[in-house]
Amino acid sequence: MEVSDYSELVRGDRVRANTPPEINQAINIEIAAMVRFYAGKTDYEIGKRIEKLNKEWDIGRIIEIRASTASLIGIILCLKRSKVWLILPTIALTFLLQYAVQGWCPPVSILRRFGFHTRQEIDLEKYSLKALRGDFDEISYQDNNTSRAKKVITESRSI
Repeated sequence: MEVSDYSELVRGDRVRANTPPEINQAINIEIAAMVRFYAGKTDYEIGKRIEKLNKEWDIGRIIEIRASTASLIGIILCLKRSKVWLILPTIALTFLLQYAVQGWCPPVSILRRFGFHTRQEIDLEKYSLKALRGDFDEISYQDNNTSRAKKVITESRSI
């Protein structure tokens, strides 16, 4: 699969839509390189990478953690020091609201430059590795639809 093909696979991702194309391209190249790297590895090594991807925090989770941490610190400082510190939770919650509505806020640009991935990008790499490992080989187009559906559900439950 060409690097440019990854853009099509993660369509509908609001973070990617609001990220500069050169950053998305760099992340596409990184994902493609990882998949190529693991193409020559054992199933065990691929499984370890999939486990790591399952634990990876996506950019949405990072934005939520940062906003809640900044808000909590601001509230504590407001109670201990001065009401001026309420500006911190106000800014953090404004960014969180903006992220929820638009899929973008100023910290997203910074985090994307550091290479943080969206959930769709993490899933893309994970499912590419699962395909390399042969997880989906048992799903045959010769089977009837009911049989194929049962196999897909069984494979999906192992994700």
